Amino acid sequence: MKTRPTGNTSNADWMGSLCPALTSMPLKHLAVPGSHDSFSFWVDEQAPVGPDQKAYVKHLVAIFRFLAKKVMKKWSMTQNLTFREQLEGGIRYFDLRVSSKPGEPGHEIYFIHGLFGHRVRDGLNDINSFLNIHKKEVVFLDFNHHYAMSEEHHRYLIKMLKDVFGHKLCRIDVVEDITLNYLWENRYQVLVFYHHSFAESCPVIWPGSKIPAPWANTTDATKLIQFLETTLGERAKYGSFHVSQAILTPRVKTIARGLVRGLRNYLVEKNLPTIMTWVEAQKPGVDGVNIITSDFVELVDFANTVIKLNNLLIQDRPGT
Repeated sequence: MKTRPTGNTSNADWMGSLCPALTSMPLKHLAVPGSHDSFSFWVDEQAPVGPDQKAYVKHLVAIFRFLAKKVMKKWSMTQNLTFREQLEGGIRYFDLRVSSKPGEPGHEIYFIHGLFGHRVRDGLNDINSFLNIHKKEVVFLDFNHHYAMSEEHHRYLIKMLKDVFGHKLCRIDVVEDITLNYLWENRYQVLVFYHHSFAESCPVIWPGSKIPAPWANTTDATKLIQFLETTLGERAKYGSFHVSQAILTPRVKTIARGLVRGLRNYLVEKNLPTIMTWVEAQKPGVDGVNIITSDFVELVDFANTVIKLNNLLIQDRPGT
């Protein structure tokens, strides 16, 4: 019998445990672990295929139905841990893709990656419950894809974010001024980024341009690492937070070859050593890494590895 993976709780308060030298540094210079398609630990096989999918995928599902959805699930799920488990393990950046359910009355919004996931409201409440207990922890919520959403849907989601997080939402400011000390002084714990023009007038919703996350779109680990190096070298010109997506992306032929095995068994596990070697060699700071994301964050000591990179910043300080 397979046991469900559980999160490591030892990093539940890692931000609050950092030394003063680090908590006074701009947050964009610290190393922060994140998860890719953070919500995909559960998908609904009974619901229709999501509007984020191409027409040929919808056609295959119409023909093969439940079997096709089983395959989709194997390739859509990029995480095993729930939000709470990811948070307890140290993950502080969440990659969020959202959608309405076409034809459903009302304006409810769901997480989506091929198949629909949980209601966004439920996920946000889980995150908020963690933050209520861990007062010095700060999260990045990156709403970077929106599907089948009208103005009413966007209005509903933005109001939901305000209702759930309230005073915890960090107001837009100069990125260089955002330190953990600044956030703690103002009781801010949540930075929301929204990649849609509808949120432009909202002072507590940051524009997506402030958190670029270049995507390599490759199945080749060597090409991925070259891409990560190149985009890191370019980050200074944006003056923003930065996400290094240390992930491989399956193509149609990749899925066809590894149909039954799925993303984790066919693509992720065999390439993790190469990716983790790159992560371990990184250094945060002015031109270094900031946020690093991964699939299946529990498979290796990913969060711990990223968090420990911050020690390099202390070693570089005069008198240390």
